[in-house]
Order: sequence, then C-alpha cells, then structure tokens
Amino acid sequence: MSDLSEELRIPKPCPDCGSQRVRVSQVHNPDDKVFCASCGTYVCLYADVARMREEGASSEAEELLEQASNKGMKK
Repeated sequence: MSDLSEELRIPKPCPDCGSQRVRVSQVHNPDDKVFCASCGTYVCLYADVARMREEGASSEAEELLEQASNKGMKK
C-alpha cells in the first residue's frame, strides 16, 4: 500500500521538537490531523495549515524557505 501523505514546511513549529516539517494527507480535508514529520506529534488541523499557507510567512527569508521546501505544492 502506498503512503497517502506528503511533507510540508509550515511557519508553526512542533510543540515538542521545534521542527517545521509536517505530514499531511494528500486528500487535504479541512478536518484532517497534521503531525510533525520528525517526532509524530499532533500539530494542528489541515484547515489551519491551509490558512497559514494563504497568509504567508512572517518574513521574506521564511517565505523563501517555505517556497523551496514546498516546491510543487499548491497553496
């Protein structure tokens, strides 16, 4: 069975390890839970990730990091 999730970088760090890489479902349902890609801790719902990506990063450097990390992903 293939993995039905993908990795993204978001501005909000994991509350446990501080990583900004998360695993999200490829389906992108607003109620899907999003987990830290490093330690597996619950971070937020996909609806929150979508809102964060629409709002953009807090700085130009952060925005460039997210664009490079999330290459090929639609906002």
